[in-house]
Parts: sequence; C-alpha cells; structure tokens
Amino acid sequence: MNELRRSDYYYDLPGDLIAQDPLEDRSSSRLMVVDRKSGKREHKIFRDITEYLNPGDCLVLNNTKVIPARLLGVREGTGGHVEVLLLKRLSATDWETLVRPGKSCRPGQRLDFGDGVLKAEVLDVVEGGNRIVRFYFDGIFEEVLDRLGEMPLPPYITHKLADPTRYNTVYAKYDGSAAAPTAGLHFTPELLKKIEEKGVKLAYVTLHVGLGTFRPVKEDVITDHKMHTESYEVTPETADIINSVKASGGRVICVGTTSCRTVESCAVPADIAGESCAGPVDIAGESCGLKENAGIRDSSAVEYKVRPGSGDTDIFIYPGYEFKIMDGLITNFHLPESTLIMLVSAFAGRENVLDAYKEAVSERYRFFSFGDACFFH
Repeated sequence: MNELRRSDYYYDLPGDLIAQDPLEDRSSSRLMVVDRKSGKREHKIFRDITEYLNPGDCLVLNNTKVIPARLLGVREGTGGHVEVLLLKRLSATDWETLVRPGKSCRPGQRLDFGDGVLKAEVLDVVEGGNRIVRFYFDGIFEEVLDRLGEMPLPPYITHKLADPTRYNTVYAKYDGSAAAPTAGLHFTPELLKKIEEKGVKLAYVTLHVGLGTFRPVKEDVITDHKMHTESYEVTPETADIINSVKASGGRVICVGTTSCRTVESCAVPADIAGESCAGPVDIAGESCGLKENAGIRDSSAVEYKVRPGSGDTDIFIYPGYEFKIMDGLITNFHLPESTLIMLVSAFAGRENVLDAYKEAVSERYRFFSFGDACFFH
C-alpha cells in the first residue's frame, strides 16, 4: 500500500459554511445520501432517513452526555484568569484536564471558581501537557458543575449557545463527554419512534468523546499520528441486538464515528465473542480495544460479532481498514485532514467522500457539529 498522506484528505471549505447555530427543528437539517459502491448521491432532508432504513436493520447510537466541562476561574495568588476543560474523571475529586494558560499552572498552583464555590489544585503534568487537577467543594460535584460550568463548544463555533441542551442528543444518558456525538443531534423523539415503528432496532453504546476528536493530524504520513484514547461501554443487551441483526442479514448502521469506533473496537471472531471485552486480547494481532489500524487483512472469511464490555480504545480507522460490524454510517461533514474524514474515507472510499464534500460545498450544505448530515450505505 502506498503511504497515506494527510494532504490526501484536504478539501477547500469556505468559512461561511461552518454552522454556528443549531436549527430550530433538529430533523430539518439536510441529508446527503451516498451509495458507496456507485458513488450516486441524493439530496434529502434528514427526516427522510426512514426511506433508507429497512425492517430488520439496526441503528447504533452513542448515548453519552456532554457535561458543562468548561470552567472559568482565577489563579490564587495572582488573580490571573484560567480556563479548565474537564477531559476524564479519575476519582471523586480528580480529573485529567486541559488548562489554559498551561505555563502558569504548574503543580501546586491553586485555582478558584465561582468566588470560592469550587476550588482546585494542580497535582501533576502528564503526557501532552494535560494537567491532573484535584477539586475541593461542598455537596455534589455534578451540581456544582451545572452551576458554574459551560458547554465546551468546538473552537470553530464562535456563537454563544442559547440553549445548552442543543449540544446533546435527545437520548443522551450517561455523563462524561467533552464533545457531542454530533451525528445524533439530528434525531428527535418523534423520528426515533417512527424508525422503531418501521421495524428498525435501536442499540445504544456509550463512548465518552474527548477533545482529542478536534486534534489536528500534524504528521505528513497519517500512520505516524497518535490517536487519542476514549472510554467506552457496550452492554450485553446491545451486543445481543447487534449480533442478532448481523446473523439475520440486517444492516448495522452506526450513527456517528464514535458509534463506529465503539463497535469496531469490540469486534471479535464469533467463536470467542462470549468472552468479556475488558482490555487487550490477542486475536491474530488485534485487540478488543484496538490500538492500531489492525484490520488490514482479509476479514471476509471470518464471522465477527460484538463482544460486550468496557475499557479504553484508541482505534484509528483509515483507508485499508476492513470493517467487521458496520454496514452503513450516518455522520456529519468533518474537518479537512481530520481523523474523522479518514474514517469515513475508509468506509466509502476517499474519492467518493471528497467528491461528496465538493458537491456539498457547491450546494451550500452546513458543515461540522451543528451542520448537515451524510448517509453512506
């Protein structure tokens, strides 16, 4: 295989096509439907997705919930302003965080939020410059966070969000994300009900999305990129739904790249699928929490199932990867040269994807988190 280069996934995007605000009706966004074999494209409204779903199919949705993870405070002793983004909870009081300005927050630095309602101390600096921070508070941390925190909107969104609930899906359930699984933002309760009434099963996974999802690929050769790690959980009930759909010939359609990464991380040969997925397991060079693009081999002769469990995954899916579970992907339009557009290209083909994006630009689709959607099938 030729070297895969970051520049192969660049496209030109006018800044005014970056959606700054969510639509009033979630399901009224536009939908580009792309046949990944023929390249044929159709232009629809998102609620038309029901036309492309069949009885016996399965939608996999990520039910993580974005928390108000952005805290604005001051450094004790200097009064200098500080911004703390909560990335990963380590204990009842300790979090891995992104702190700005980082140089001013060395271990031992104490921080104050909300005039003393919430205090913190920087404990350590870890790989990548993130800080381990211990918080001090009275009562329940989540309630304090709801009071003081803000939604951590992506850096390309400059408008203030009038309704913070719009940066969560209607089925968000488990706190833990610093960014939304944005493909799910298009669904309404009414649309989900209509989909179920058509005989399509809904299966929920949890993957807590980190800010690493916005981290640019800086290496020229994409295989040199170090993928961020995110925690996930797949319940036995969800695994049973997905596996029964695969066994009966239905399609497993992932809503978003996070759902895709979760089910592909827990894909194992059917003969060992009954074992727990809680850490690396050697499977012909692969693992249950895949650490590399380990799927570059002929998996067509192997039956795969989703194995339930929880853990961390830093699976990096790029062209050459052979999908074991996913048959269709509903996703938003992603940043140029991002790991997300590389994942979509692995599924639908780089030329198909870039052609679709070029047409989306000419048709004035809205891009990124609050933008429009694609269905690759």
